Formats: sequence, C-alpha cells, structure tokens
Amino acid sequence: MRIVLDAMGSDGAPAVDVEGGVRAARRFGQEVVLVGREDLIRSEMSKYSADGLPSSVVNATEVIEMAEHPSRAVRNKPDSSMVVGMKLVRDAEADAFVSMGNSGGVLASALVSSGRVGRIKGVSRPAISTVLPTVSGRCFLLDIGANADCKPEWLAQFAVMGAVYAQRVMGVDNPRVGLLSNGEEDTKGSQMVQEAHALLRGLGLNFVGNVEGKDITHGRADVIVTDGFVGNVALKTAEGVGSMMMSLIKSEIKSRPLAVLGGLLAKPAFRAAAKRLDFREYGGAPLLGVNGTVIIGHGRSDARAVENAVGLAIESTKHDLIEAIRQSVHDAAAALATASA
Repeated sequence: MRIVLDAMGSDGAPAVDVEGGVRAARRFGQEVVLVGREDLIRSEMSKYSADGLPSSVVNATEVIEMAEHPSRAVRNKPDSSMVVGMKLVRDAEADAFVSMGNSGGVLASALVSSGRVGRIKGVSRPAISTVLPTVSGRCFLLDIGANADCKPEWLAQFAVMGAVYAQRVMGVDNPRVGLLSNGEEDTKGSQMVQEAHALLRGLGLNFVGNVEGKDITHGRADVIVTDGFVGNVALKTAEGVGSMMMSLIKSEIKSRPLAVLGGLLAKPAFRAAAKRLDFREYGGAPLLGVNGTVIIGHGRSDARAVENAVGLAIESTKHDLIEAIRQSVHDAAAALATASA
C-alpha cells in the first residue's frame, strides 16, 4: 500500500506529522508518502533513523490553513498539500489520504478540486464519522460535521455506510443501527428524523430505532446516525465531559490526603480509562461516501494520533471498504425503490 499523509496538516506541522508518518512506516511496514514543503519535511525526517523505511516525499508549495474558507482555498491553492495528495489517490498512485488539517478543506479537496476523488456513484453526500468509546466497547457516530442540514434520504445513506464500516473495519457482525433523536418513540424527533426513521425501517439493516444522547455512551447501538450539526455538538460535548471528569477526579483526589493513597492504587485503572477516552488512540475520522479512503484527524494531533490515523487508513484499505460501500449503497437504493413502487 501507499498511504498519502498531508505533512502540513496539524497545528504542529510539519514536525508532528512527519514524526507520526515515520513511526507509522516503521510500525506497519507500508509506504507513507509525505506531501508538503519538501525542504521542511526532509529537515524533520533527518531527525529520525528513516533510512530504509518505506517512505517518500512529494513536494507541494502551498498550505491550506485552518482558518481559510475550504472550497475557496482549494480552488486558489492547487499546489497545496491537500490537493496534491488527493490527486495521488485520484490517479491511483496511492491507496488512501490522511490529513490532520482543515476538515472542510479535506472534504472540498475530495469533491471540488481538479485533484478530486469524487463521490461514490449513488451517494448524495459524504459524511465525516468517528469512533466513540462506550461502557461496553465502541460505537460509530456519523455525520459529525460535513452536512449541517440534511435530508432524510441522506441519513439513510449514512446508516448504510456506517453499518458497512462497523462490519468491515470494526469487526462488528450485524451492527445495530440507531437514529439519534430526542426520544425513543417512533414519533419523536424533527420531521426529518421521523421521515428518516421510516426509511431506515425498509433498508434491511439491524435498525434498533431512535436512540437518545445518553444511549451513545451506554452502547445501545453500534452505529448512530444524525445530521452534521447535531453530531458535531454531541461529539464535542462528549469530549468536553470526558476531559472534565478526569480533571475533577484528579482534583478531588489531590484535595484529600487519604484519597491520594487510593489514587495511587487506582492509577492503573485511571490510566486505562484515560486511554479509552483519548482521541489519539482512534487516530482520525473516516470520510465516508467519497471514491477513496480518506481519514481526517484533529488539528491538535500529536505524533501518536498521526501514526494511528495512518494505521486506520491501512485497515480501511485492507478491508476493501470503498467497494463494500459502493455495493451496499446500490442495494439500498434498489430496496427503497422497490418499497416505494
């Protein structure tokens, strides 16, 4: 495999991205193609024993910054690391694209630029997705930001794509699919949610109905579907609550002398819990619905997060995710057409 890594993406680029890319090449044994300002990338690579590793560098003179308007930046910066890297995937010179940069820019470069990968035939809108920890394991949430306003049929497609990902990459047999709403009853939710609920009933998925916010972390569903606005709020809220809880526990332990001893004894448990809540362990968020494997990571990623994002791209490619989604979207469209006939 050849995995393209946008070496200019993260807040700490290129140092963080290059270190993560080198670590990934060493760990997974697959070629990592670092795209960006070649002089800066090679300067960073010289800090590591990278000789003999499956890695290469492709020069790109421009960078799409976090604060830039995504589609405008993609059009105005054709030699940016995002556009150049995405073009490698489009031209079948690489198998996947990974970036810790502007998520809107990644989406736009996949769909708008001359180097675009494009949508899978039949997919109305791509969705950004992520894995979240639950009390019993993990769940897959989408959309988390690509589509603030959605149509019911888009949510139905998100469900199909999410179920394929959960089965192929996460290893969940017959994944349970839930629709995020403000109540479990079929009649709850906005008109869009209610119409999406009816569509999901006819897709042949293991649809468990509406799920509430509390059900995300309780593990009631393996795949949870929502629009990008609600999904992004839910994700950021979960991250904030997790961070707050760890800080409160540490603060309360330190304020009680006797609790310090208990805290020391419980330190391995706290460390294990923190690891499960750490976004760096999951690497990045798959952009589903585009005609190529694309992983988007946090701008604040460190080298470990970059390394794991590359690993996620490798895992997705290995399981032929794109072809599986293409077939499932086709089958779902046929099922909906038959139901409405």
